[in-house]
Amino acid sequence: MTDLKRTPLYAFHTAHGARMVPFAGWEMPVQYTGILEEHRTVREAAGLFDVSHMGEARVTGPQAVDFLNHLVTNEVSTLPVGRALYTVMCYPSGGVVDDLIIYRTGPSDFFLCINAGNTAKDLTWMNEQVAHFACCVSDESALWGQLAIQGPKSLDILQALTQVRLDLIPKMGFEIGGVAQIPGVIIARTGYTGEDGFELYVPVHETEHLANVLVAAGLPKGLKLTGLGARDSLRLEAGFPLYGHELSDSITPLQAGLSWVVKLAKTGDFVGKAALAAEKAAGVARRVVFYRINDRRIARQGTPVIAQGKAVGEVLSGSLSPFLNCAIGSALVDARADTKALSVELRGTVLPLEVAKPPLHKK
Repeated sequence: MTDLKRTPLYAFHTAHGARMVPFAGWEMPVQYTGILEEHRTVREAAGLFDVSHMGEARVTGPQAVDFLNHLVTNEVSTLPVGRALYTVMCYPSGGVVDDLIIYRTGPSDFFLCINAGNTAKDLTWMNEQVAHFACCVSDESALWGQLAIQGPKSLDILQALTQVRLDLIPKMGFEIGGVAQIPGVIIARTGYTGEDGFELYVPVHETEHLANVLVAAGLPKGLKLTGLGARDSLRLEAGFPLYGHELSDSITPLQAGLSWVVKLAKTGDFVGKAALAAEKAAGVARRVVFYRINDRRIARQGTPVIAQGKAVGEVLSGSLSPFLNCAIGSALVDARADTKALSVELRGTVLPLEVAKPPLHKK
């Protein structure tokens, strides 16, 4: 793993007994005490994640709004300062370049969080698209560490470390303020777990200090360090897409069930609009579904999905739900397939899929 990048918390992770694995070009903690325990802790108390591998970019200039509205499918012009927006960037084909969160930090100033494995590709794509707009795209990935504190006790733990009124920050909102005497932290009420929580963008040289302070403040209240293993099972229970699984250059946002981020009626053109409008008019040929299995055996990515003895799709993601004590997952299936008849075959056993609307852990 010598060629892998490391976050500012590498020494912190090894000191806390993390098991490190390669992920998206980075050496990252997959678990500390165990994925199932860490997963449950986030649902019941709070978990602390290192997500400093994520990429950050800034878009500034008089035509920043026009550029972003051209770049992404969602509506940027009506986004207030202090609020964040989930959206996707598409290719002209309608396939997805990446999904991302846009934070409006000023009238013509936007802060973007993009996926770790796509950072270089995304920045190249954005710089190609910005050529005809009076604004610029800057890579700020090296300037920021990022920590996520997620779970029902996260507000209580974090509030003790900041003067910012966290209860006044709405979901998908943010404030910039001091945390643990570190100025200029972006405190965002966002997350990837399906629980309330915050994502903290901190100047990179202060990342380890903030992690240590959060651990000290959180341990008495049940906080645990949490790795990428639990992050994946949590996001799958919540029904959140992961690029390369539920979204890709061949899976459109309409197929992924993200029609709510595709604003075909917004003013002006955007990349992929024509293809997505045509797909919406014709109806999607395939779609992403989420499911439970009444079994602990997990159907992994690529497992064929069958209906009436015929292959109608394949599994995109699979994991175990610690709350339901059963396997869960997502699949891309023919839109005409009867979702009540879907199944997978694992080691000679046919297991029916119970298709359900996320969050999968809440019936």
